[in-house]
Amino acid sequence: MATRREARFKLCRRFGVNVFGHAKALNRVKKDQRQKKMSEYGTQLLEKQKVKAYYNLLERQFVRYYDKAKKMQGVTGENMLILLEQRLDNLVYRIGFGNSIRQARQMVNHGHILVNGRLHIPSYSCKPGDVIELREASRDNEMFKTNFQELRSFELPYIEKDLEGFKATFTRLPQREELPIEVNETLIVELYSK
Repeated sequence: MATRREARFKLCRRFGVNVFGHAKALNRVKKDQRQKKMSEYGTQLLEKQKVKAYYNLLERQFVRYYDKAKKMQGVTGENMLILLEQRLDNLVYRIGFGNSIRQARQMVNHGHILVNGRLHIPSYSCKPGDVIELREASRDNEMFKTNFQELRSFELPYIEKDLEGFKATFTRLPQREELPIEVNETLIVELYSK
C-alpha cells in the first residue's frame, strides 16, 4: 500500500502550521527566508496539501471524500472536513491513543483498536455512539497507557473519554468551529470546482 513519505518538518515549515503535532516541527527556521508571492491557484493547492497532511491521505482518497461531501446537503467544504474527522485513525489520534496520526493508523492496522468490540480498517467512518477502545491485550503496553492517560492539549466536545476503561465514545458529529485544524476549506472547494 502507498504511504506518504515526505519530510514532515519540511512540510510544516512550508505550510507555516504544525500539521503533525510534533513539538519540534517549526523550531528550525532559515534566516532571511523570502516569501514568494503566491498565485490564487498556489494558495488553493497549498490548502489542499495541508488538509491531506493533517489527515495523512493520498490524492485518490482525498478526491473520494470531496466527491462524497459534494453530494451531501450543506456546505461542501465543511462536510468534507467532518467526513475526514470521522475516520477511525483520526479519532484514535484525537482520543489520545497515538502520539501522531501515523501512530494511530498503525495501531488500527495492527489490531490494537476495537470499535464496538470489532476490528476495523483505518479509513472506517465512525458513527455517533461508536465506542472506540484499546484492546484488552494491548492495555499492558506502557506507551499506549501513557499516551492515553496524559493530558492532551485539546479536549474535544464530541469525544467522551473513559480513562479507567481505556475507551472513548464518539458522541456526535463535530461542528466546523470545533475542529482543531487551521485550514480554509473554501479554497479547496474552489480548486476542485474549476
